[in-house]
Amino acid sequence: MARVLGLGGLFFKSKDPKALTAWYGKWLNIPVDEHGYVVLKPDGMPKGGYTVWSPFSQDTEYFQPSDKAFMMNLIVDDLEQALAQVVEGGAELSGDPEDSEYGKFGWFIDPDGNKVELWQPPEKIPGE
Repeated sequence: MARVLGLGGLFFKSKDPKALTAWYGKWLNIPVDEHGYVVLKPDGMPKGGYTVWSPFSQDTEYFQPSDKAFMMNLIVDDLEQALAQVVEGGAELSGDPEDSEYGKFGWFIDPDGNKVELWQPPEKIPGE
């Protein structure tokens, strides 16, 4: 039986895809290939990093204040610095950063109104 091995891509609508791709490239250093696609290689994932696929209830409030039907999570190597960079780029922080056994988390609203969760995985994997 076939099984999912990780996140193969995230596709969503944008009013200006080229500008939004450039914004993520500048403020979070996401690599963009010659066709304008973002390609993240699994071998670059930190030790405690992994991909989660999780449907949420239709009435979840977790994505607020965005009214979008999705939220993306991006793994970062330095949460505090990443949050500072996106604020410098014009993003608005959403809530206070949190620190847990699963790592550090912070949220922002990007220029298109999407809520984005940033995650800095822990040094030690829980349960290890």
